[in-house]
Amino acid sequence: MLRKICLSCLLLCVLPNSNAQQASSLEVAERINAYRSDNEKQILQDFVELLSLPNDSINLADMAVNAEHIENLLQQRGFETLRLEAGRAPYVFGELLTPGATETLLLYAHFDGQPTQIENWVYPPFTPTLLDAPLSSGGTPIDMNAVSGRFDPEWRLYARSAGDDKMPVIALIHVLDAMRQNGIPLSVNLKVLFDGEEERGSPSLGAIIDANPGLFEADLMLFSDGPMHQSRRAQLVFGVRGGRTLDMTTYGAVRPLHSGHYGNWAPNPIMRMAYLLTSMRDESGRILIDGYYDNVATLSEREREAIDTMPNIEAMLQDELMVNTPEGAGMRIEELVTLPAFNARGLIAGGVGNQGRNIILSTATASINLRLVPNQDPERIREIIEAHVSAEGFYIVHDDPTPEQLREHEKVIKLDWRGGGSPGLRTSMDGEMAQRLIAVMREITPELLLTPTMGGGLPLNSFDDRIDMPIVILPLANHDNNQHSENENLRLQNFWDAMTAYGVVLSQLGRP
Repeated sequence: MLRKICLSCLLLCVLPNSNAQQASSLEVAERINAYRSDNEKQILQDFVELLSLPNDSINLADMAVNAEHIENLLQQRGFETLRLEAGRAPYVFGELLTPGATETLLLYAHFDGQPTQIENWVYPPFTPTLLDAPLSSGGTPIDMNAVSGRFDPEWRLYARSAGDDKMPVIALIHVLDAMRQNGIPLSVNLKVLFDGEEERGSPSLGAIIDANPGLFEADLMLFSDGPMHQSRRAQLVFGVRGGRTLDMTTYGAVRPLHSGHYGNWAPNPIMRMAYLLTSMRDESGRILIDGYYDNVATLSEREREAIDTMPNIEAMLQDELMVNTPEGAGMRIEELVTLPAFNARGLIAGGVGNQGRNIILSTATASINLRLVPNQDPERIREIIEAHVSAEGFYIVHDDPTPEQLREHEKVIKLDWRGGGSPGLRTSMDGEMAQRLIAVMREITPELLLTPTMGGGLPLNSFDDRIDMPIVILPLANHDNNQHSENENLRLQNFWDAMTAYGVVLSQLGRP
């Protein structure tokens, strides 16, 4: 049974409450920043300690060490915690009650990371390294222990999960320390959930929610994950795209054939795959499959206005990424991510360069990443894709074809659907809690950006399908953090800004 511990009660016993209650958002931000300025080295040392723990969720022993470390951090701040498991990596839940608060905020982040290929990293992924500039700009290492005084906010800390997504854990605990030191009480009851398997799709999250009825209920869920806008302006995001993954394999002869002897006669599975892919998507990214856009949710007037007021970053991205002509037929990236996407994420078919051979292969496989938006049902998407493939003359199998199937059908394709997928989700910007959150954030960041949808996926549907609460995303990491790849990093100013945002939200969201 979860026993309730109230840290705010302890605070109020030690420090007068009247001044704390009257503190404005700007005053809270100033006090949080002052605490951070005085404790930057300790904050970063705590971050380094957490980042030093390997965290590929497939290794359950490593994830148990991470979970225990996070539990200890929370318990030291008065949280009552639970470690939750459903046969895979652990989740850490914590709760902190506030006297007089009538509303509850559920804060989510995750502490697992993508697998690492150490040979591709300049510095070891679990030996956090502070650099005086991004690697791309020639950054060099800094001995953190030798730094006296302030840390340059443009310095970068390189480690797996620095940007995705261990920072919220350390930002939160130090914000609570700062609030305690300054006599600033929480205005809401606080629940936290730190996910230990998000990078694997949070496969057991639904079962954990089902096994703990009422545990995660809240008035607002704040999702702290993902990179912030490329302009570096503070941002709230109100939706994500869902997704499905499909691997497609086309077939030729049952053994590789010499391209000189059999070219123009033997079916070429690479060419068959190429023709199929170009029948499904045009050069601008428009999906050509009949019915694919039938149920796509349109943008509301408020959502379209929010996009129109965002700074245009197209030219900046083209320069940064060396892109001459983006896809999308001239549409802004912020609107493109509200639409479905059909992306080839990998192709296995023979070799190139020194690995090339003059043969016609037996198979070619393409892996397709489908990004779905609200109102698109993953099963319906499967149906219309398979109808399109059939219309292109393919005989569909879902397991390896038999010799008889290959001999009896002109074009055979295996469609391997990797999991059930998830639909997109979008929270209304007009809801009461969303509007209050927007108002609180604008008190410290008047140029706050409101974004209808982020391009990536998050495990929001596990909550949305089971709990009636608005879900809003607060992205905190720098957009160029190299998440999921080598040399992942976090810009220190993003860390400091995260602390400010947390402090203001926790102290102001539930105020009268």
